[in-house]
Amino acid sequence: MHSGEEQMKKKNSAGFDNERYLKEQTNAILERVNRFNDKLYLEFGGKILHDYHAARVLPGFDPNVKMRLLQLLKEKADVILCIHAGAIERKKVRADFGITYDADALKTIDDFSDWGIQVKAVVITRYQEQPPAKSFKNKLEHRGIKVYLHYPMKGYPADVELIVSDQGYGANEYIKTNKPIVVVTGPGPGSGKLATCLCNLYHDHRNGIKAGYAKFETFPIWDLPVGHMVNIAYEAATVDLKDEVLIDEDHLKAYHVQTVNYKRDIESFHLLKTLIEKITGREPMYQSPTDMGVNRLSSGILDDAVITEASRQEIIRRYLRCSVEYAMGLVEKEILERAGEILKRAGARLEDRKVVIPAREAARKAEINGKGNEGVFCGAAVELHDGTIITGKNSQLLHSASALILNATKHLAGLPDNLYLVPQNIIDSVNFFKKEILNGKMVSLDVEETLIVLAISALSNPAAKMALENLKWLQNCEVHLTHIPTPGDEAGLRKLRVNLTCDPEFSSKNLYVND
Repeated sequence: MHSGEEQMKKKNSAGFDNERYLKEQTNAILERVNRFNDKLYLEFGGKILHDYHAARVLPGFDPNVKMRLLQLLKEKADVILCIHAGAIERKKVRADFGITYDADALKTIDDFSDWGIQVKAVVITRYQEQPPAKSFKNKLEHRGIKVYLHYPMKGYPADVELIVSDQGYGANEYIKTNKPIVVVTGPGPGSGKLATCLCNLYHDHRNGIKAGYAKFETFPIWDLPVGHMVNIAYEAATVDLKDEVLIDEDHLKAYHVQTVNYKRDIESFHLLKTLIEKITGREPMYQSPTDMGVNRLSSGILDDAVITEASRQEIIRRYLRCSVEYAMGLVEKEILERAGEILKRAGARLEDRKVVIPAREAARKAEINGKGNEGVFCGAAVELHDGTIITGKNSQLLHSASALILNATKHLAGLPDNLYLVPQNIIDSVNFFKKEILNGKMVSLDVEETLIVLAISALSNPAAKMALENLKWLQNCEVHLTHIPTPGDEAGLRKLRVNLTCDPEFSSKNLYVND
């Protein structure tokens, strides 16, 4: 086995047991289905696919394990995908992929299909004939995908009498399903998953089908303490929602067992309970928001110390991301201050992230040597799976992240530091093309360009070929940049699947950067 593979498996298998979790979670869902005679609407919170937050805070967690769970249940389950019309209109972006929510919905449908699971229908929620939402609807229907429309409801969610009527839930289209489990998912919070469940619950009970509702939310982990680091990491991940993890007082009162839930579910529980009672005509079986959940994530935890440290590192990453979003004008100062409070509560410092100081030292060396670009000196560092720290700094030829990738792959391939992987004439040719043909201001190579040039060089250079083959061992490595990456750097690093953070500094003195 390659040493990089050995190190990656060792690093990522210490904290979580997927098989144990799958068994417990499947049993919990089937047990919940058995409580209802006809049908269960199961709201899937979080990400079904590519749940990299969970993989980071639970080392060993398969980011696609929930899809494996669905595969086990696919003969019993229909899948409905919800997307908020407003998110389509605002072109809201999913941060980990850098794509809009409507593009993510299309990608999700394709991904489900690749796993052998067909999406039964797409629901566009809070639809008001927004032109982008209408265009998205047409695109789906032209590809043979059934689309349903749900509309904003006057008085939602407080006016129970109006909501649970033909003018409320009854005015929305009924989504026809025929399997005992209906999985309702969607990109990001606020996609309308709960309302979609309740709308169909209303129609089912009007049609004599005694359906029920449950929620499958990955975080917070209900049977871990409020102050457990993995639950604090959840608060850090949802800092823009101003969410909090709290003790579920309803559960404590009903069962004398202390559990946790997030503030939004705790605050809305009694209203939700009233809505379900009004829809079904009977007292709901749930006595608390924790009752509604079927999450068995804690059953897979093997080593609490590993989970605790991984979660602390995620809190640091989230603070750094929030700092960048604040610098770019994407979040308000109060959000950054809340992220700082969470960082302090976790007892964490930015310097606890091992790649932060080496990256900053690399930037200082670039400044001392006078090898920057347009007077800006940038540094980068990566922690490989065996703990080795590699750095890179910017120059007239390469962005710091580009230099980092070349240095790291040389190390992984066992090549000397002073070996040139990419011929000077190829770099000069690309720089000429960018400057003289495309009139670019920044001609040094970003990560995307560097990867392409490295691939070309590998055709005639065995050392470059060795470096190229070792790129895969950078997946899930920790990377820090002293400056906000350019679009080409960010796209390249995302494709390499590294865990990226950066300082809230811009890599150019120009206000507009598109290189």
